[in-house]
Parts: sequence; C-alpha cells; structure tokens
Amino acid sequence: MKVILLKDVKGKGKKGEIKNVSDGYAQNFLFKQGLAVEATKSNMSSLEAKKKKEEKQAEAELDQCKKLKAELEKITIEFTAKAGEGGRLFGSITSKQIAEQLKTKHKMKIDKRKIELADGIRALGFTNVSIKLHPEVSASVKVHVIEE
Repeated sequence: MKVILLKDVKGKGKKGEIKNVSDGYAQNFLFKQGLAVEATKSNMSSLEAKKKKEEKQAEAELDQCKKLKAELEKITIEFTAKAGEGGRLFGSITSKQIAEQLKTKHKMKIDKRKIELADGIRALGFTNVSIKLHPEVSASVKVHVIEE
C-alpha cells in the first residue's frame, strides 16, 4: 500500500515522502498514530499544493532577508565604554547589547543568537560583526566602540 508520511517515521522516511509499506503496518500503526495517510489522488494533490506553498514562503523569507541585509550593511552601531591602557575595555560589548541597540535605535528586531560573535568586543575602534539572517544570507554590521 502506498502512503504519504505526515511526520518523520524512524526506519521508513521523512515527512512528505511517498512510501510503499505493507497493508497491516499502514492500517494498524501508521494510520492509527496519525503518521501517514493513504496515497490517493486527492491526498497527492493536497501534498503538492502544500509543497508549492512552502516553497513560496521560503522564497519570500529569503527575499525579506536579502532586503534586511542591505539595510544592515549601511548601519554603524556606536557604543561608549570605559577603557584602560592600550584601548582595552573594562568588560566587553556582547551580542545582546548589539541586538538591543539595533532594536532601540534602528527599529530592527534581530535575535541575539543570530549575531556571530565568539567573545565580546574588548577593544576600542571598529569591528565587523557577522549576523546570520538565513542559511544562505549573512550580513556584516560595523560596531564602533568609543572611549567614555
């Protein structure tokens, strides 16, 4: 019997795949657990429609991320911090502070986990910080730290 998997099934396949399984396995396990539906013409067409809709959503999200990247590349974020000798900061500028600055001054909501900053910024001057907006889109923002 051919079935369309509604969820990932260990040992059988991923969500959205069409698999050929035994009748008993389909009737007694997959259908009862809500893991699959029978691969009829109407179910196949609804699966295709769902895939097309997901593709359009993914494309729209990618376009939105590209626009956001263009805006972010123009921005320079400024911080003032106390510094000691040699331009070393007392403390550091973290990804959380960068995200808050983007939100308050530039009205852009960026998750702090998407800001790729291994350690905080601990020196005065300009630093380029990478922000991962999408698996395919990454933006770079200039962070300028000035002595207080």
